[in-house]
Amino acid sequence: MAEDLNPTVPTTPAAPKPATGSRVDRTFAPRPAGDESAAGKTTIADGVVAKVAGIAAREVPGVYALGGGGARALGAIRNVVNADDKSQGVKVEVGETQAAADITIVVEYPMPVQDVASNVRAAVAGAISSLVGLEVVEVNVEVNDVHLPSDDKNEEESRVS
Repeated sequence: MAEDLNPTVPTTPAAPKPATGSRVDRTFAPRPAGDESAAGKTTIADGVVAKVAGIAAREVPGVYALGGGGARALGAIRNVVNADDKSQGVKVEVGETQAAADITIVVEYPMPVQDVASNVRAAVAGAISSLVGLEVVEVNVEVNDVHLPSDDKNEEESRVS
């Protein structure tokens, strides 16, 4: 009678183990292509995050350029040979699920510097979160210079006539 109180559960034979050296169990039918439940790991390079941050920062009204004086001079040379660097003036630190960015900008005069910096911070954090899928822990904005409209006129004037 004790057997009646504890009925035995029928057991199913164990699935065969995958061949040695394989990381994928091939005993089940393959999933269709594009199945979003497939396992795996995505690694995002620092350069990808830096480029996304640089593009987002450049789109903010009031940002004249990114990077310090030396970086901008080198960037001008790159522009001449059509080798534009979208991550110029951007430094990022990327972890598995989080990212931090440091952005150096030049603000156009007479834009409010604090507003431009705040808008850059928001744009960069939003772009990294939405496009890359990482949590942004901080975005530091360094305002390196203010671009005056008269600076453009001085560059256009020729030194010789």
